[in-house]
Amino acid sequence: MKNPIRVLGGIAILVGMHVPPIFSQTVSENHRYDENLAKSLGADDYGMKSYTWVILKSGTTTSTDREIINNVFRGHLENINRLVDEGKLIVAGPLGKNDHSYRGIFIFSVNDPEEVKQILQTDPAIKAGFLDTEIFTWYGSAALPTYLEASDKIWKKKP
Repeated sequence: MKNPIRVLGGIAILVGMHVPPIFSQTVSENHRYDENLAKSLGADDYGMKSYTWVILKSGTTTSTDREIINNVFRGHLENINRLVDEGKLIVAGPLGKNDHSYRGIFIFSVNDPEEVKQILQTDPAIKAGFLDTEIFTWYGSAALPTYLEASDKIWKKKP
């Protein structure tokens, strides 16, 4: 089943539910709509699409050997860059300190959680058990990948 949540005028609603008259009266057409761009990004009529969202959390593997840790996490960063270059990963980044052992997030343009599970096994930190994952389907703006071009122009140093 497709995600039943849709955003209309900045308000999330559940499709299939009775829509109050106020919402049906406020739906309008976008005069700046670009059909080719929408199709190229896989957008639905609301400019949205489904992604696979991953929370990275501390895994069960631990080590005090700095060389092992450095090698595994260097491979982790290289894998992230490879997945971005392949167009599969569009958001990756660490989370601040928290009470849940959450370490970071990934947002994949791949909309198949089973395929994402296989992709995640290419990450050395996940494969070695330093990181574990929780996988979710997420419905967001289909334009999300377009930030990558600008992002590639604003970093001075690559980790």
